[in-house]
Amino acid sequence: MTVAWSRVLSDQLTWHWEQQLRPRLAGLSDEEYFWEPVDGCWNVRRRGRGGRFTIDFAFPAPEPPPVTTIAWRLAHVIVGVFGMRVATHFGGPAVDYDTFDYAGTAERALAQLDAAYAAWVAGVAALDDDALARPCGPPEAYPDLPMAALVLHIHREVIHHGAEIALLRDLFRDR
Repeated sequence: MTVAWSRVLSDQLTWHWEQQLRPRLAGLSDEEYFWEPVDGCWNVRRRGRGGRFTIDFAFPAPEPPPVTTIAWRLAHVIVGVFGMRVATHFGGPAVDYDTFDYAGTAERALAQLDAAYAAWVAGVAALDDDALARPCGPPEAYPDLPMAALVLHIHREVIHHGAEIALLRDLFRDR
């Protein structure tokens, strides 16, 4: 039996995206997007009067790490999970936390998320078995692992953060 591994890997995330994550994001309001359930949350904020939106961030992260908002989590998936990997591995535009044009509305954030997801899925679908077996290389934390391991890691990250966002939506609704 021949297995088209890039299709299997793409289908894993596509199923989750279409059946669980993206439907749970429908109707996201700006109030929810920026909602801070506890004091000291990391968020996406306007810097200065009329300034651009940026993300709260520190490296190393404080201990314990702050609770993050839906805006922060979406920005992390858009930039750090999808965007940087699309740039590194699939020829997408360079993206980083310092210069990204963060969304000031939920609608814009979801459009950014959809675009980042589409670029990632297209990149994964274009990988053949040889490409999936090659080391993913720098700047990944584990450059000697095969690209397939990175793909699985990225999918886990999207599923993980998507579940956190869904929980925050439930808490917002029932606050």
